[in-house]
This record gives sequence, C-alpha cells and structure tokens, in this order.
Amino acid sequence: MKIMGIESSCDETAAAVVENGNKILSNVVVSQIDIHAAYGGVIPEIAARSHIEAIQPVIDKALSDASLTIENIDAIAVTHTPGLIGSLLVGTLAARTIAVINNIPFYPTHHLKSHIYANWLSGHQPEFPLISAVISGGHTQLIYMNRHDDFEIIGTTRDDAIGECFDKVAKILGLPYPGGPAISKAAESGNPNRYKLPIPKVDKLDFSFSGLKTAVLRSIQKELSLPITTPSHKLQELLTAQQVADFAASFQATAIKILIQKLKKANESYPAKSILLAGGVSANRALRDELQKTFSKTHQVYFPEPGLSTDNGAMVASAAYYSIQAGEKPTNPYELDISPRSTIH
Repeated sequence: MKIMGIESSCDETAAAVVENGNKILSNVVVSQIDIHAAYGGVIPEIAARSHIEAIQPVIDKALSDASLTIENIDAIAVTHTPGLIGSLLVGTLAARTIAVINNIPFYPTHHLKSHIYANWLSGHQPEFPLISAVISGGHTQLIYMNRHDDFEIIGTTRDDAIGECFDKVAKILGLPYPGGPAISKAAESGNPNRYKLPIPKVDKLDFSFSGLKTAVLRSIQKELSLPITTPSHKLQELLTAQQVADFAASFQATAIKILIQKLKKANESYPAKSILLAGGVSANRALRDELQKTFSKTHQVYFPEPGLSTDNGAMVASAAYYSIQAGEKPTNPYELDISPRSTIH
C-alpha cells in the first residue's frame, strides 16, 4: 500500500511516499530555518506564506522521486493537528484537494502520533508494550502504547516543552537558532559538571522546564557577578567561549537527566518492552547515548534516524498506514477540522 504523507504543521513543508508503513519511496522536506533564524524563532504568518509557495513543488517532487504518478497512490495522509493554524491550513487544503479530485481515500493524522511512527521507518519493528518520549520544540509527553493506534498520555509538561527550553537557553548564551543543535555542538567542548542546575520536583510523570531556563540565567548572572536585572544580551558579551561551552554542557546534561529519570519512573508503573524517542530533540546525540546506556540491557531501544526526527512527510504516511491496519476508516475531506491544539488519540 502506497501512502502519500503531507506535513506542514510548523516550518517544514514536506511530502513523502511510503510503502506498507516502513519503506520510504521518497521524502522531500523544504525547511524554513534560514528564514526564521533572523527572528530567533518561528513567525507564524511568514511560515504560512512560505508553505503556500513550497507545497505544490514539494508534492510534485515527492511523486517524481518515487517514480510514481498520483494514480499510483492508494491513500493521502496529512497532519491536521496540532500546529500553527495557518501552516496547517496550507497542508490540509492541498491534501484535501488532491483526495477529492483523484478520489483517493483521505486520512487526517495527528502530528505527535506521526513522530512516534518515525521509529518504524528505519527497518525496525518495536515490540509492544512501549513507552515513547515525544520531545520537541512544542511538546514534551510520555506516551504508553499497548498496540498500534492505542495511545495513553502518562506524562506531559506543566509549562514549557524541552525543545523550547533548548532554544531559550541557546538565546541566553548567544548561540544561533535553532537551539538544540547549537547547544549540542557547544556542549562537545564543555564540562557538564561545572555548573550545578536544579532538577524540578514535579509530581507523577509530568515535566517542568520553565524553572530550568531561569536557573541557567541566574547561574550566568552569578558567574559574572552581575545583578539579576542584567538582560541576557549583556551577558553574551561577557561570557568566554569556555563558559558558553560549560553552561551548554551543564544544561544539556541536566535536561537529559530529567528525561531519563522520568522514563525510568514511567517504566516502573507501565512496564514496557521497548523505549522510544520521538520528535526533534530525539536527534540529540548525548541523549541517545544516555538512553542506550540506561535501557539497552533490559529493553529494546529505538530512536529515528536524525533526518526523520524533525518534521517530515514519511512519518505521517507511516502513522496513517498503521492506523488503517488497526481499522481506521477514511475521512470525508469536506468534513475535516484542523486544530492548533489537540490531545493524541
């Protein structure tokens, strides 16, 4: 079964063709990072306009790269929630139009579900039950799955997502956007034990990252013997390269420790055979290494290939395939509703 997946929830315009849920025939992604880097974050209106320009060429290239025509496609899948509403509108309108004109079965797909299913695109078949940490710029959740298309949220963030925390800390340190790769690179030459940062005490399996951002800021101000009223852009001018590296490494180590502790605690209450990472932050090499170190002797451990950790159409197609296998029926394209916020289901 060949499914075209279309993704436009934030700042990547993407389309892919995937066969039987795990064989990528094409995967085309146009990123807007260079556009938004000048602003230090995604500007929703600019993102939506960029999607309009890119969506049709991306879809055409996905078909061309797969050596297929639209007549060879068995189903259309598209991200319909959550995301930036203007961005979602562009992708869903394109997908609905293709489905209607060509009479192709249509499957709206949840963005976080898609990230989890990126783990099936590298030739792996994770064993159930499993726990997946969905970690990105907009989301931090622990998801428990007993079988395909069966999701239970067992932990979520009380405030900020971990990816947002990486972005904000990178900005404090004067590192470029996006913050995740910038902090990971800076941390390579840093001492992760130089600065002691707090582990938030949050009940159950939930997360909190807002205090960690503040702790980094206060630690830098203390290191430089400056008052807490000193703005971050002033701190950047005074930090040495080694201090930046050490703060990056210390922050990254603390964020990873928080994630690993929560995964270990989750496994105590929800025994799993597989532990998965999903979402943009799953590309972090230090996190992958620590996950392997902690769980590989007792669990199957999976994370997507780095190119599949960020938003892409292949993961959308894969998620739709396994939903279809679990019995999901096509949606009428004329009845689709999009939502900027939605719980995975």
